[in-house]
Amino acid sequence: MTLTPENYLDVVTATMRRVSDSQRDAVRRAADLILAALRADGIVHAFGTGHSEALAMEIAGRAGGLVPTNRIALRDVVLFGDEPASVLGDKLERDPAVARRVLDLAPVRPADVFVIASNSGVNGALVEFASLVKERDHPLIAITSREHSARVDSRHPSGRKLTDFADVVLDNGAPYGDATLDLPGGGAVGAVSSITAALLAQQIVVEVVGRLVDAGEVPPVYLSANVPAGDEHNRILEERYAGRIRRGA
Repeated sequence: MTLTPENYLDVVTATMRRVSDSQRDAVRRAADLILAALRADGIVHAFGTGHSEALAMEIAGRAGGLVPTNRIALRDVVLFGDEPASVLGDKLERDPAVARRVLDLAPVRPADVFVIASNSGVNGALVEFASLVKERDHPLIAITSREHSARVDSRHPSGRKLTDFADVVLDNGAPYGDATLDLPGGGAVGAVSSITAALLAQQIVVEVVGRLVDAGEVPPVYLSANVPAGDEHNRILEERYAGRIRRGA
């Protein structure tokens, strides 16, 4: 396929439609878990490493999204713990030992639900994090590439992957290696996992909010901070979850 922005758009559009159609039931089941958590005074914790951290940002603390959401990141061991900044780096996501420190620093309560994103679903910190979430009896929603994950070995000592721990798995539809347009000399360009993961995250939120509205409830949804009265609207809602949701880190 010719390397043009238009061809990439065609691939992305087709992939998004395929993901939306194939993951419809999984989106509903993910919404079931989140609604149950919200109605039990729980919140949604979102976690991802590398580029999958974009998924956590898509869920937690953005305009049009749910207020009772919290983003967890590997850097929390520095921001909220006592680790030096020197521990951060591109290999930290492969270290299972960091997972417990990250989770212990998070403001988690028993009714909370977790969404974890990883295109590969195999890195040590993320797999260990997922195992600890389930060890503590929290519902877990995973967003991953089933194709990529199936073709690579786990980097966790157990040999297990993110999908082994999830109550609901959503397939982001990304190919092995993530990129979609082949290069003449090998390799590829035009990744899709961030786009399709964001699509799935937003579909889950819309499904949750739609059900709340249908039930006659007022959904706790953010306004943009860049519209009149947005800050005040958001402040009032955030006060309900004081100490449980982190913003701006």
